[in-house]
Amino acid sequence: MGRGSPPAPAPRLAPGLPALLAAALLLLLLPAPAAGVNVTAVLAAFPGFSDFARLLASSPVAAELAGRSSLTLLAVPNANLPRSPSAFAAAAGADLADVLRYHVLLEYLSPPDLARVPASGRLVTTLFQTTGRAPSDLGAVNLTATAAGGGSSSSAVVVRSPSPSPGSNATVLGAVTREPYNLSVLAVGGLIVPSGFDIAASGSETRPSPAVNITRVLTDARGFNVAASMLEASGVADDFEADERGAGITIFVPTDDAFAALPATDRLQSLPADRKAVVLRFHVLHSYYPLGSLESIVNPVQPTLATECTEAGRFTLNITRFNGSVAIDTGVVQASITRTVFDQNPVAVFAVSKVLLPKEMFSRGNTINPGAATPPATMTPDVSDGPRTPPTKLSSPPALRGQDSKPSSAPARNANWWCTGIGLVCLLLPLL
Repeated sequence: MGRGSPPAPAPRLAPGLPALLAAALLLLLLPAPAAGVNVTAVLAAFPGFSDFARLLASSPVAAELAGRSSLTLLAVPNANLPRSPSAFAAAAGADLADVLRYHVLLEYLSPPDLARVPASGRLVTTLFQTTGRAPSDLGAVNLTATAAGGGSSSSAVVVRSPSPSPGSNATVLGAVTREPYNLSVLAVGGLIVPSGFDIAASGSETRPSPAVNITRVLTDARGFNVAASMLEASGVADDFEADERGAGITIFVPTDDAFAALPATDRLQSLPADRKAVVLRFHVLHSYYPLGSLESIVNPVQPTLATECTEAGRFTLNITRFNGSVAIDTGVVQASITRTVFDQNPVAVFAVSKVLLPKEMFSRGNTINPGAATPPATMTPDVSDGPRTPPTKLSSPPALRGQDSKPSSAPARNANWWCTGIGLVCLLLPLL
């Protein structure tokens, strides 16, 4: 009886390979590193926070969060936001971006974490602390648990600054959404002002004394080279300083792409300097309107700086809210606000999708109205005549009359004469 072949020896692993396999297995079991937070995308699913999301998107804060994780965002519902968040922040002597940074906690807090907040409080660092503008720990918030009242045993969490300024507290209303260990969004009852600011202060007292250099703002923002050069060359930018110190100004600035998209028939750059200045003034409201005020504006028909040079009812803009954004209608062009470029009381600058062409100077076909009179040297546009309406039927020159493009009626008249003649011949033949 034959013996079977001996079993093959087990393969031997290369030295160090087991350790490598163990390390690879450990890496697979570890959680993946958290990606940056796209806060505006998260808030887009919650229409009740659209205004707060728009504030974040129009400020540098949204970009600052792109490289961070493990955050808690204190979001303010639309109904709880001040009518003018920018004015609210300016009245406290604060910058709106810093107020928004104060609503970003650099720690992930879930609802169970809030339930464990002690009555003595818990100090949590905010994004504002990282700016270096917050002395000591005044860039942090203090979370404290208070009795909810009404005989309930539950407690409410209040967010306040370590040394609270008047009106700087807000109550956590509840959880909105969360991405575990990456982002937690909590609703709070109002905007929270960092310590060291006083929201009871007068806005006029905290208004910045130096005038805002609009052309520099546009140059720094990028994408507004055409508008900046036109304002500088026309001298219109020099007029803004006096307006800023009054009721403020709101400027709608077309992007470079908006100027490039102008049809060839809109020869804006070839206009005389005085008429070009009128178009530029047509982009400016003689009042400070932050984005929230424009969205809820009471009177949609707003006069512009060009209106002040003419008469009431001329060179006005129709401003309404449409499809979640601010729409601007000139009677010739329909544009929309695409983003906030600058917003600090008393100056607001917004990017618009199109060049705003006044109907008093441009026809319905978006072409220069050649019949419009040239304004005098004072840059006052002549609006005594509105845009001319083209005739409904063009008449031919005297030498070409009877040869219009419309088919002539002469052949029909000749046919009628032939029929009449034949009929008379048929009647006369029996009498011959």
